[in-house]
Amino acid sequence: MSTEVRVPTLGESVTEATVATWFKKPGDAVAVDEMLCELETDKVTVEVPSPVAGTLGEIVAAEGETVGVDALLATVSAGGEAAAAPAKPAADAKPAAAPAASGGDAIDVMVPSLGESVTEATVSSWFKKPGDTVAQDEMLCELETDKVSVEVPSPSAGVLSEILVAEGATVEAGGKLAVLSASGAAPAAQPAAEAPASAPASGKDVEDAPSAKKLMAEKGLSSDQVQGSGRDGRVMKEDVMKAVTAASAAPAPAPAPAQTPRAPVSATDAGREERVRMTRLRQTIARRLKDAQNAAAMLTTYNEVDMTGIMELRNEYKTLFEKKHGTKLGFMSFFVKACCHALLEVPDVNAEIDGQDVVYKNYYHIGVAVGTPAGLVVPVVRDADQMSFAEIEKKIAELGKRGRDGKLSMAEMQGGTFTISNGGVYGSLMSSPILNPPQSGILGMHKIQERPMVIGGKIEIRPMMYLALSYDHRIVDGKGAVTFLVRVKEALEDPRRLLMDL
Repeated sequence: MSTEVRVPTLGESVTEATVATWFKKPGDAVAVDEMLCELETDKVTVEVPSPVAGTLGEIVAAEGETVGVDALLATVSAGGEAAAAPAKPAADAKPAAAPAASGGDAIDVMVPSLGESVTEATVSSWFKKPGDTVAQDEMLCELETDKVSVEVPSPSAGVLSEILVAEGATVEAGGKLAVLSASGAAPAAQPAAEAPASAPASGKDVEDAPSAKKLMAEKGLSSDQVQGSGRDGRVMKEDVMKAVTAASAAPAPAPAPAQTPRAPVSATDAGREERVRMTRLRQTIARRLKDAQNAAAMLTTYNEVDMTGIMELRNEYKTLFEKKHGTKLGFMSFFVKACCHALLEVPDVNAEIDGQDVVYKNYYHIGVAVGTPAGLVVPVVRDADQMSFAEIEKKIAELGKRGRDGKLSMAEMQGGTFTISNGGVYGSLMSSPILNPPQSGILGMHKIQERPMVIGGKIEIRPMMYLALSYDHRIVDGKGAVTFLVRVKEALEDPRRLLMDL
């Protein structure tokens, strides 16, 4: 019986990879989870484990070839010659039992690649339960990381035999989530598979990942200097990177002050409280916002804008706009365009501090804050200065929907140079937005409210909005911040300026 080895899920925005290295050749005996090859994408390196114990058959994708997601890489013949595989330490007891039990049809469901800087995730939901029949690529569970939700598809058709990681538990990148039975029956030898879990306590008999070995050799580290996060303590490439980073950061910063303890709560009140663990996204939001306050010299300047011109223009053309472009004409495209216009004149607001250098960015990737049930996320509209009003509206609508559905990828939330946050949709009249590091500026929009204004010596009722620009005073001077906000105000109050580049 031959089992196909296919390209695993590479991440929501990654569709292809290059075969970098084959660690085995046709005819070699392989164990379950033994690394067969290494794939390289534009973001990360992905190791492909053997789904079964047996003998490597045909290699379909040679080194250097580009392959798509789920493309066939090779075949592994299960059983037969697999029993003659070289004796391995106790950690390999599980693969040896598989051929005798079910012909090697047990297939592991592994945690997919989570992104280059993400090493763990939380299992948020299981869509199937043990004993359920599943089709290939049918979604089994959903993982939640610091940034995005990742759905895990079934690598093969069969029956879900066992769930190894329960909802709410944390799992490492590359960890095992569940076991499938391709033949439709749970493997009889499954209980024996739990034995290796305690084996590493007596000594490290697990072979480290090839990419980790290579990196340890380059960095002059030994495996006992690295804490392995893989199965049975296996050292992965990410673990080596962590050890290198920790070593380079030897002069550790002063420890953060201890968290203020909770005030005493009476027994009566304690019974009426509910304690809910923060989601990983909420923990990340909290950490980044506090980091922004600690690292930047943050200051906020305010102004107000008369929205009459935009509202009249929008009312006049919104029907034609939607008919031609298939999307509604909102306010955000005007604000994005106005900010790009102002950033061209005040480049400090579009820059960032990197050590002792200031990095000026001659591109304009505007982050648009989106409220989701899980928390605030900031997807990025890239090269917004080169986009039309219709393109901006479509992109914001698409990113907003994907954000609310939890489908944004890491790539879609990275690389922004400036952020716009619209608290007005929730009724906020005035606020001071917090920077989105490492950016140096963020614009806060607020509620449109009719107020009496003096226009040409007469009092008129006008739709007004307060604007707030928070900026890093280390790089942006007060003059530059005020100039930026005035240019945004001028462009919004007379939208024709945007068309005339004035």
